[in-house]
Amino acid sequence: MRLLRRLLLFGLTAGLFLAAFSYWAATRDPVVRETRVELGGWPAGQRRLRILLAADIHVQGPDMPPERLARIVDHINALQPDLILLAGDFIGDRQLSTRWYSYDEALAPLRQLRAPLGTVAVLGNHDHWMDAAAAARALRANGVTLLSNDAVRVGPLGLGGLDDDFTRRSDLPRTIARIREVGGVPMVLSHSPDPFPELPPAVGLVLAGHTHCGQIRLPLVGAISYESRYGRRYTCGRIDENGRTLIVSAGLGTSVLPFRLGAVPDLWLVEVGPGA
Repeated sequence: MRLLRRLLLFGLTAGLFLAAFSYWAATRDPVVRETRVELGGWPAGQRRLRILLAADIHVQGPDMPPERLARIVDHINALQPDLILLAGDFIGDRQLSTRWYSYDEALAPLRQLRAPLGTVAVLGNHDHWMDAAAAARALRANGVTLLSNDAVRVGPLGLGGLDDDFTRRSDLPRTIARIREVGGVPMVLSHSPDPFPELPPAVGLVLAGHTHCGQIRLPLVGAISYESRYGRRYTCGRIDENGRTLIVSAGLGTSVLPFRLGAVPDLWLVEVGPGA
């Protein structure tokens, strides 16, 4: 009986420690991951650009209040990117939340983002489940350009923004047509990484989020869920496939539970320029 009590006490202590560690991991400062991508068709004489990718902010209590987002915005500005890209899912809607925020409250810190070529965003599945119209209004009110199966010329780039593929709102043909219309070196911002293999070879770079890199990745078992129809193929990080590059951020906030294990919050700083 005494042994059983000791085992139960040990299990409870270990569980509390793991929960505390996972909450700390979810709320820690994001890791900045840096990489360089060479793109064909880069204009002669055009300098390389630094692109900052942030995804899955999920503003909600307790782990991602607007005050924490404001600190992350300061961190982003300190990196001095030329262009900032936001890959959707701006507020959280989980039941185990200490506070929910409106889009106006949640996204107010984005007004302080600073980049010479601006800030561009797409919506994610949670934005469509919550209130896509409110998300769009709040983004635009805070100086963010929202793309929904559309494209915009940003310096030398023809930047396409796909609406959310997870909720079947993406329109690849329309987005590609718009990229061709605006011109420039084609690249795509998408909430989900799943459209990557369906894009034409001319799109040399795709930036995405959505997967949270698994968010909770157990030893030997791996992630509880990858939220992708390709399983772990496009779960996390930099993937080079058929001469093209996909970068998938782990995101900043959390979904379902305010915990992260084996998948810390991150930002990606991607330097793009001419190919060899």
